[in-house]
Amino acid sequence: MKKTFILVLVLVSVLSMSFAGFAAESIRMGKADWAAHGTRCFAVAVVALQGDVIVGAYLDEYQMMPKDQTTGVPNSDKDFGNNFVDAAQNLGSKKLNSEYYSKNMAERGGATITIRDNFIALENYVLGMTVAELEALLTNNTAEQMVDLVTGATLVDNYGYLTAFWAAAKDAQSR
Repeated sequence: MKKTFILVLVLVSVLSMSFAGFAAESIRMGKADWAAHGTRCFAVAVVALQGDVIVGAYLDEYQMMPKDQTTGVPNSDKDFGNNFVDAAQNLGSKKLNSEYYSKNMAERGGATITIRDNFIALENYVLGMTVAELEALLTNNTAEQMVDLVTGATLVDNYGYLTAFWAAAKDAQSR
């Protein structure tokens, strides 16, 4: 009798946990292509929302870079690349080409944090935020205040990147 009772308790516990998983809110994905940093590149921000909470985030930015020093996006060495105005340039990911891009940031602006690590800090910063909290942060802070607001990310355009996450979150909410 004791063994049967314990077996029933275990089964009820397992089934309860299984059904609790089904009751959890679904995750919705959102994406924004955004002009977060000037006019010579574009950012791609992706968020995963569970309810109104950002549970996943990804950020990268793309711009034209010297073909002989960087890795281009897929097909930049094929027909797609034939459409680039300057044959010595390709469209590249700043995350993938972090070493090259960060060296320029260090030389031109004195940066000490790689672009990849800056983007990862921004991704981590928005995790756990609600869409409303992110919107309030953007509403209540200037672009200048945002430079030092995110620990580990001191990019002049933190405001633009966080706005891209907000746009991606709004996209997820609309699905």
